[in-house]
Amino acid sequence: MATLGGHGFGAKVALATAINNMERVTGVINLEGGPLDHRFYEAYQELESYVHTCNNLDLSRSDYNSAVKFLNDNIECQKWRGIFKQNLEDRGNSVQWKLNLDDLAINMKQR
Repeated sequence: MATLGGHGFGAKVALATAINNMERVTGVINLEGGPLDHRFYEAYQELESYVHTCNNLDLSRSDYNSAVKFLNDNIECQKWRGIFKQNLEDRGNSVQWKLNLDDLAINMKQR
């Protein structure tokens, strides 16, 4: 496991390396890396599919346990599944996301 860092073009290389080796990278530190279009990386496409899958989960009809079961059944990657579970809030009689999943899904659809 490693944390990668870089400056300028090195920041872009560190980020691209981390995206393509998520199972081996714990973090990325970048300085003046500039914009990088992530949409064409496999990891981004995987996350995008999980965001849209989770956004289709009707929380108004779900309790916490059924929502967790949905995540277990529909998110293959253990790391991403854990992140989505951490952002699922059990409110007793209802469940809701701790993040704005609707806007995230809309933002990821825009190309």
